[in-house]
Amino acid sequence: MVNIIVTCFALALVLLLISCHRIYQSVPTDNREFMDPLSPGLKAIWPLVRLLAFYISEKLSVDYLERISKKLQVSGLSYIMTAEQYFAIRILSTLFAIGLTLSACVMLDDVNLRYLLIAGIFGYFLPMMTLNDLRKKREIAIVRVLPVYLDYLTLAIEAGLNMSGALTQAVERGPNGPLKIEFEKVIRDMRAGMSRAQSFRNMAERVQITELNSLVSSLAQAERTGASLGGTLRIQADQRRVERFQKAEKKALEAPVKLIFPLIVFIFPVTFLILAFPIAMKIMYEM
Repeated sequence: MVNIIVTCFALALVLLLISCHRIYQSVPTDNREFMDPLSPGLKAIWPLVRLLAFYISEKLSVDYLERISKKLQVSGLSYIMTAEQYFAIRILSTLFAIGLTLSACVMLDDVNLRYLLIAGIFGYFLPMMTLNDLRKKREIAIVRVLPVYLDYLTLAIEAGLNMSGALTQAVERGPNGPLKIEFEKVIRDMRAGMSRAQSFRNMAERVQITELNSLVSSLAQAERTGASLGGTLRIQADQRRVERFQKAEKKALEAPVKLIFPLIVFIFPVTFLILAFPIAMKIMYEM
């Protein structure tokens, strides 16, 4: 009887593995020739991401996919994954959080559905929080190096180069980062036959940062009115630099206000305990 049960279990396991293999084989091949390389963590779960993305893509609405695609574009991840793959990552994150919480509850012998629900919600929104953090970091990196690139462009244009040549020189000598990648895309679009104004407009739509929108509007206005590009870029560089110093001063002024809460909650009580302990011990011994 035991041999029959073991045989049936082994046969069922083999059939399960064969079924999983056939299901995975039905997923189309992921062509990543023109995509950015995956991180080690994403490589480990990418087969599951492809599987879920293939089978849930038809269930998602077009509006949701468009919103996610725009968020991925602004965060700089549009060349790493699609909107369907991002939703699959959210599902895997939810399942992983629930599984991890369930394992901890089983080890503590306290399985509670409320904990699993909280873990599932946290796992579902964790990729969204990560995406927002990446977007903020990307915006900060772009705004930080924008005056440097504007200075390179100003020098190159005042030296007699056109916008395409000035961009090439700025990209070759400018610091690495997301802004360099965006300017490389602008150069590629211009060499493909797209107008200069449209190339910069596409960059502004991809990045969606106020400083770049102002730059693109100024360049388009200078092109329409025939104003000097060098002068326009110099004004933009000075404005961006002044704005960067103003933001730094604002953060410096906000620092004392932000320190009030940790001082009151964490530092002051510990300080009072350290000061009061010798006094309390002396009073106790004297009594």
